[in-house]
Amino acid sequence: MQYLESLRYLRRRDDWERTASAADAARWDLGRMRALLARLGHPQLGRGTVHVAGSKGKGSIATMIASVLTSAGVPTGLYSKPHLHRFVERIAIDREPVAEEEFGRLAGELAPHLEAQDGAGQGAVSTFEALVALAFLAFRERGVDWQVLEVGLGGRLDATNVFEEKAVCVIAPIGLEHTAVLGDTVAQIAEEKAAIITPGTTVIMAPQREPAADVVRRVCREREATLVEVAEACAMRPAAAGADGQEFVLKTPRATRTLRLPLLGAHQLANAATAVLAVEALALDIDDAAVRDGLAAVRLPGRIEVLKRRPYTIADGAHNRDSARALVRTLRDQLGLREATFVVGCSSDKDVSALVQELAPVARMIMATRSRHPRALGARALVQTIGERGLLTELGLPFAVEEPVGAAIDAAQAQGGAVVATGSLFVAAEAREHVLGVAYDPPLTEPAETGAR
Repeated sequence: MQYLESLRYLRRRDDWERTASAADAARWDLGRMRALLARLGHPQLGRGTVHVAGSKGKGSIATMIASVLTSAGVPTGLYSKPHLHRFVERIAIDREPVAEEEFGRLAGELAPHLEAQDGAGQGAVSTFEALVALAFLAFRERGVDWQVLEVGLGGRLDATNVFEEKAVCVIAPIGLEHTAVLGDTVAQIAEEKAAIITPGTTVIMAPQREPAADVVRRVCREREATLVEVAEACAMRPAAAGADGQEFVLKTPRATRTLRLPLLGAHQLANAATAVLAVEALALDIDDAAVRDGLAAVRLPGRIEVLKRRPYTIADGAHNRDSARALVRTLRDQLGLREATFVVGCSSDKDVSALVQELAPVARMIMATRSRHPRALGARALVQTIGERGLLTELGLPFAVEEPVGAAIDAAQAQGGAVVATGSLFVAAEAREHVLGVAYDPPLTEPAETGAR
């Protein structure tokens, strides 16, 4: 298959990421995924596995772990989601996304197996399941020694959770998210995420709310897994921070290191500590230089990313109260910003009122917008939602409406001062495309020629 042909083929399947449909979620079934992998000759096997679940930071942690392994000379595959601009970003080997040609060819090889599985009486294979299978095919073909897998949603029924054994499981911070699918409380959600823990594995648990931590501790006891709690095993001291990143001193049971991370935010330091402990838990000879070089080489666009400095133009995927609070703290403490115009667009299932409440202390204006993602809330509907909660009066902030994201960025920059595009990774992605001219996959509901850049 050609690349765009493969995207159309995969997108025609049930795709919870695009629909957030409860009907799609109800169809999740690891039996179907395992049967598909059996048809493919079990491509998920034959290498070490690190599995990362959580509500916040799991993509950052997974990327950091893979980067350190690559710096150590270990052939490493990374499966992560969502992509910002192109589907190939989800499957990386030694920090580089697979090529379009490789993606399309593997999708073509996968297609007859998908169709055979579709007719096997277990329901049709979803887009996400197909992408995970494609990643395993790429890792097998390229002969990677280790694979780092970011859970898509939850953990228990996630298509990545198909292993009897894993070297390390990582539990990133857990909070309220996707409650219609995962549960109404932090403890219920933690049960879903802790289900990735396999008997006898090592579990690295990032700092957690106690209801989540209690669940992870219990599951580790039940499955005789070794638990390492980051809050107890590490000591960390920030050293310096600026627009290009931050330095910090990290003491772990193995070493004390001065490290540099090209990412902003105190939360990313906690993610880095979690990643380093996960690497140290592997039965590998990873030296200090690999840890330093691996963290310094991490690239995570759209996470409090400075796109432009004069004036500051920043893109961040903050989409809930906690992540918005972390964004505001970083703007103040590490970039010295006291106010900004926020370009805000959210998915329709997010609590936009909570997000705006957290941004308000440093907001001079809210510019409501809408990304091209099918789950995006319209800009006028976003303002209406805030108004229905009484926040327009309570916050006393000026609001404006501008679509699409690029036009909203231009309008915000015309106000003068710093501009921050946030509310979802999709908004962050479109801000990057507009400001930096980044190429992206075309919207596949229209001819490829009109959507590509």
